[in-house]
Parts: sequence; structure tokens; C-alpha cells
Amino acid sequence: MKKYILDLKVKQVEWLNEKYALIRLTHSETLPEMIPGQFVEVRADHTASTFLRRPISINFVDREANELWLLVAVVGDGTRHITAVSEGDTLNCVLPLGNGFTMPADAGERVLLVGGGVGVAPLLYMGAEMKRRGMEPTFLLGARKAQDLLELELFERYGRVLVTTEDGSAGEKGFVTNHSVLHERFDRIATCGPKPMMMAVARYARQAQVDCEVSLENMMACGVGACLCCVEKTTQGNLCVCKEGPVFNVRRLTWEL
Repeated sequence: MKKYILDLKVKQVEWLNEKYALIRLTHSETLPEMIPGQFVEVRADHTASTFLRRPISINFVDREANELWLLVAVVGDGTRHITAVSEGDTLNCVLPLGNGFTMPADAGERVLLVGGGVGVAPLLYMGAEMKRRGMEPTFLLGARKAQDLLELELFERYGRVLVTTEDGSAGEKGFVTNHSVLHERFDRIATCGPKPMMMAVARYARQAQVDCEVSLENMMACGVGACLCCVEKTTQGNLCVCKEGPVFNVRRLTWEL
């Protein structure tokens, strides 16, 4: 898939809470084709401490409005500068990068999309694409507390939404792998979030004999497999997550489940 370096115009910045900002970007020309699970590399301007671009998952693509949405967690100086933009500013982005989730071929498949923290971001676009193709996924979204749950009303447009919180302030108390929905039978699982969460989901999928894809969040500095910062050990040797992933079938990984 062809890659582009574009100056995208900031259409809106919406702070979902004190840590997460939803940035809506547009361009004078039609945005390139993008698939769920891919990401963009965003340049952090006006900072002397950030030299490398920051990898941000594609949260949503609104074709009618010609918008790309990025859900950005402020975790350091780079993301702090990226989220400091205002309407009318530009963000320089390399896109689309990486390989995305496998779209179910059978509309009758029961698909579970599991996200935690900012890892929920790529699952919104995945759910939207499934809905567009006549499918309805089940979303299982986890957070520490109710205030950390993101974009719930948007997720509800595309499927059944279930939540867990560690403190029990919303949904079922505990981790996503404690949720009662896991007593149901699913044909496919896709997950993104903290590695311990994804490993727990992958362990459940193996025990349930369900196909499972995970979106890894290794440090991806270049986005094209040149810098080797994001290497992951796999059954095929060491692979660059930014180029061969970030989405992998868990069978390709060497995780001890």
C-alpha cells in the first residue's frame, strides 16, 4: 500500500479527559485508503526534546467528511506537543503504515473486539468497517475507572458494548478477562492494549480454541522497518512490528501462554 507524507489540517481537538485528546484531521485532497489496525507517524513540531515521530493508531476514518481521527494519550513531551495543536494548525503525518486486522469473510462470524486504555482506538474503526459490511461485533472495553472509558457512545453505533473497570465504577468489576461475556462462544477475537492484557486475552483464546489477533504497541520510531527499534521475536525470527505488524496472529508470536 502506497505511503504518503501529508500536512494534515487540524479540524477539531476534543479533550475526552485530562489525558486523552481526540484530534480530527483533514486534507484539501481525498485522504488515502486506510484499513483498521494501521497507524500513522506524527511529527512533533516546536520541541527541542523530541526528534522522532510518534506512532498513533488510526482511530476512525470519516470518508464523507474526509477526516482522519487520532486518539492521542499524553504520555510524554512528544504527545504533549502533538495534542497542543489548535483548529487550523497542521500535523505532518506519514500514512498509512503497517498491516491491519483481518476482516471476517463471513458475516455470520461472532467477533469479539477487546481493548484497554488507548488500545481501544483502532477497534472503533474496525467495528465501523464491520458494520458497513453488515456485521455486528461485540466490544469488550476495559479501564481502571469509569472516567477512563473512551468513546463509548461511538462504539455503541457499531455493536454491542460491554465494559469492565478495575474499581467497579462502571460495568463489571475486574479485568476484561474476568467479564462474563467470555462464557459465550466467539469465532474470532481482535485485541489491542497493554501487553499483559493482550497476553491474557490470547491465553483465553488459545484455551477456547478461537483465532486471535493482537495489535502490538512496541516503540515504532521510523514506521518503515529501518531503525529496528520495534523488533519482536516471532516464529519466523525477529520481525519489525511497524512493517510486519502491528497486527499479528498470536500463533506467530513466541509468547508463553
